[in-house]
Amino acid sequence: MSSLTVLDPRAAFVDVGSEKMHVSIAGEPPVVFGTVTSQLHALRDYLAGHQVRSVAMEATGVYWLPLYGVLEAAGLEVVMVDGRQTRNLPGRKTDMKDCQWGATLHAHGLLRAGFVPPAHVRRLQDYLRLRGEHIAAAAGHVQHMQKALERMNVKLHEVISSLTGASGLAVIRAVLAGERDPQVLLGLCDVQIRKVKAERVVESLRGNWAEEHLFALEQAVQSWDHYQSLIAACDRQIEVVLRQMPDTKVPPPAASSKKGRRRTRAGVNAPDIADLRELLAQICGAKDLTTLPAHTEYSVLQLMGEVGTDLTKWPTEKHFTSWLGIAPGSAQSGKRKGRVKRRRNRAGRIFGVMARSLVRSKHVALGGFYRRLAARRGGLVANKALARKLATLFWRVMVKGLDFVETGVAQYEAKVLETKHRTLRRLARQLGQQIVPNPATSA
Repeated sequence: MSSLTVLDPRAAFVDVGSEKMHVSIAGEPPVVFGTVTSQLHALRDYLAGHQVRSVAMEATGVYWLPLYGVLEAAGLEVVMVDGRQTRNLPGRKTDMKDCQWGATLHAHGLLRAGFVPPAHVRRLQDYLRLRGEHIAAAAGHVQHMQKALERMNVKLHEVISSLTGASGLAVIRAVLAGERDPQVLLGLCDVQIRKVKAERVVESLRGNWAEEHLFALEQAVQSWDHYQSLIAACDRQIEVVLRQMPDTKVPPPAASSKKGRRRTRAGVNAPDIADLRELLAQICGAKDLTTLPAHTEYSVLQLMGEVGTDLTKWPTEKHFTSWLGIAPGSAQSGKRKGRVKRRRNRAGRIFGVMARSLVRSKHVALGGFYRRLAARRGGLVANKALARKLATLFWRVMVKGLDFVETGVAQYEAKVLETKHRTLRRLARQLGQQIVPNPATSA
């Protein structure tokens, strides 16, 4: 029986841990290193001394990141693999055996590399993820504000749309400053609120104003303000990173500035960067992704922080959506066929959030696709299917260009419109009615 061919006799594998790094070259007895910086440099020198060109590691927590940076800077090929690929045969499990088994698999070319973005994209990713944590923490203190108001029987948060909007914060800060007159507090609200909800706002501002709950409200506001300052600091750092990215050094071509395109409005938590839209278009090769359905400046920035701008690493759009975890999976063994439940990664969850923004859209064909599928299969399935369509658009823009995608979107919308007309004509024939076009609409 022929044995497997050894593709790289000097391939190495590192079993990553919080305190120790076990290194094996082509399945040889492992060498143990520590995890401090000097030991990571010693590990790098050990690999270089043995003419190692490719190193495989498991993505264990955040412990692999420092070593990855050291090996990447040294010019080594670093292959990050899923732990499921390196599962050993049944028996005693130790770090030593896992390390040797992983090195043996890597030497025979049996490990498949995962996606790790380049260094400049990882910098952007770190700032964006930290910013997201601050947003989540600030949202918790908004709930503390609502709880304090409820304890005082003040129902302002049930009347206005947002406590942290301009009107809500103005009223809360005035209350903390000692103002109790509902009419005076109403005067601090936006003119539209005073016009439509004046009586409801006045009634909602009659409470018991207990001292202990005012104290809780004040601390919640202070905490919320603190996280807003942290978010603003992250915005400044994100802007610095964006302007230092390689693609921003090249001026965008003049053909990229087209007028008349639809622009998606930025969300509430979008970063405060003045020319963010133009900056993102420049980094993406003069492609303004905000003209696509559900693609806001913030969502495009988040996706860029997760996948970068070079999507040719995924050969096709199907590879990309499968990596995101939003494509249907299958498992076949003989005559048995089953489904594989995929778990969405961070980028896949971003596309899921984007898909929810199209649920109620009336003038976007993708919104109609969601509603038709949701009526038959449910909202969860429809959201995943719509997220896959948005991911496909994103991949096509980054790989094939914006003009190609805009033509496809226009054709899809025209096809949906023709389907509606055909359905209307069929219903008219069944009911014995006649369709009379509206001249004003057709004009």
